[in-house]
Amino acid sequence: MTNRMNTHVEWFEKIRLAARPSVGGKGASLGELTYAGIRVPPGFVVTTSAFEASLAALDAQGTIRRAIAGLDGKDLAGIGDVTREIRERIERAPLPAPVHSAIAAAHAKLCGANRSAPLAVRSSATSEDSADASFAGLQETLLWMCGADAVLAALRSCWASLYSVESVSYRLRLGLDEAEVAMGVVIQRMVDSRSSGVMFTRSPTTGDPSVIAIEGSWGLGSAIVSGEVTPDKFVVSKVTGEIVKRDVAAKTVEHLPAADSRGVSANEIPAERQAAPCLSDDEVRGLVDLAKRVERHYGTAQDIEWAIGRDGHTYLLQSRPETVWSAREVKPVAAPQRNPFDHVLAALGGKLRP
Repeated sequence: MTNRMNTHVEWFEKIRLAARPSVGGKGASLGELTYAGIRVPPGFVVTTSAFEASLAALDAQGTIRRAIAGLDGKDLAGIGDVTREIRERIERAPLPAPVHSAIAAAHAKLCGANRSAPLAVRSSATSEDSADASFAGLQETLLWMCGADAVLAALRSCWASLYSVESVSYRLRLGLDEAEVAMGVVIQRMVDSRSSGVMFTRSPTTGDPSVIAIEGSWGLGSAIVSGEVTPDKFVVSKVTGEIVKRDVAAKTVEHLPAADSRGVSANEIPAERQAAPCLSDDEVRGLVDLAKRVERHYGTAQDIEWAIGRDGHTYLLQSRPETVWSAREVKPVAAPQRNPFDHVLAALGGKLRP
């Protein structure tokens, strides 16, 4: 595998978008956002070199990648039979000593005096979040992981999720080269979110690039991702800044840190907050300003994850290229002609020419 860092850990501050082969799509995005001066929860990426070293220790003969490459992307049952054992092997396998040491040292540095500080452990495959493919939701994210042992177990779960039926079938259908598929894993400080959600710098329903669409709910964003809550929705004009549409949903559930500080739990939202908007108008405008800033930085429409912490700060947790509408924008079938009337002649096969 080429153009990959030799180090097993890399901090956001040293990562740019071009580092995708070493840190995966999510890791590269978080590094790029950090470089752009956007507030991102601090953290590091366990790089693909750590994944490669661990996979080599587990499977020196390369049988795993050959087995995946030989599967039929439409045969979900067959994929399930092969990948189930692969995931179990990865989750059970001890990490090579150099990988374990690098991650343990980075964990200690990130957590400081509080070695049980809650962290998010998020998969960051090299094939995800590009302009050509989106693996959003296909691979593992584990929230509120406390302590080094929990983080290391979550890391192995992320690696194993690269071999889920959904992830494998998707990349087989895309024709991705299995030898070039690897995973970085993002490990970063948790945001104790009061509200969180996603926003799109063009309408996800109509493709209109002149608006920003925001969805949000109370608590952690995992409640929206899991489909347990219908989010509030706001549509804002990029030109005037006016909130042209708002739809405040009845939000009955929010995800919060579990009582034992291990993972998250679904909690009933008190009645007085269920129908209240999760964002003030000022917060909506603040998110719009951030979205426009990110879109300008990348030069293309973006799909952005955000969180507003109980500390009052707004954080971005991810930004990826918007893929749905950009994929529909195709070039005109007719080639440009110097004279517009020539299009008619071309369509008629030149029959009107003398």
